[in-house]
Amino acid sequence: MADAKNELMALVDMPDEDLMQLVRKGDNAAFAIIYERHSTAAFSLAYRMTQNRNAAEDVVQESFLSLWRSNARYDRARGSVRTWVLGIVHNRAIDALRRSIGHDKRRASDEGLEERFEARERTEVEAGRREEAREVRTALETLPSEQCRVIELAYFGGFTHSEIAKMLDTPIGTVKGRMRLGLEKMRHQLGGLQDLPS
Repeated sequence: MADAKNELMALVDMPDEDLMQLVRKGDNAAFAIIYERHSTAAFSLAYRMTQNRNAAEDVVQESFLSLWRSNARYDRARGSVRTWVLGIVHNRAIDALRRSIGHDKRRASDEGLEERFEARERTEVEAGRREEAREVRTALETLPSEQCRVIELAYFGGFTHSEIAKMLDTPIGTVKGRMRLGLEKMRHQLGGLQDLPS
């Protein structure tokens, strides 16, 4: 009994990167500690993106299940464990939003309500907005991953600089620097889009 307690205490003191090596080998206790450390930030991101508590809980559950089933393919060269976990959550939340939109449209169509959805593609203004959004997404994809992540968390997740710094376990000055550099690169690439946020 004492040995198990000592073993658990040793795990609690381990850094995330070392715990991930144990998770890869199927260690349940290491996985539970990773979950405990990062589930709150994961839920916060999922909730901000989905605006729905149940959907956010599902996204977090799916994300950690995916992490466990994939044998934790974490690569420490690509950033902290928290950044990696939030990346999984971000992708799952986007998938959930897409499913939700598709479901709503199918339901409306089944009920004969498709006319109530605006035919946005038909308006020139909306077509222009879609083209701008495509250009912004393309510019975002050309950024280094650390710059892209802070911009996504700020502008799509709605997080403040200090929240992002805490989530990514990164100094706030570094977060601000990455955001500034990323936005400057995007402004340069986009040229004509004057209303890119500062």
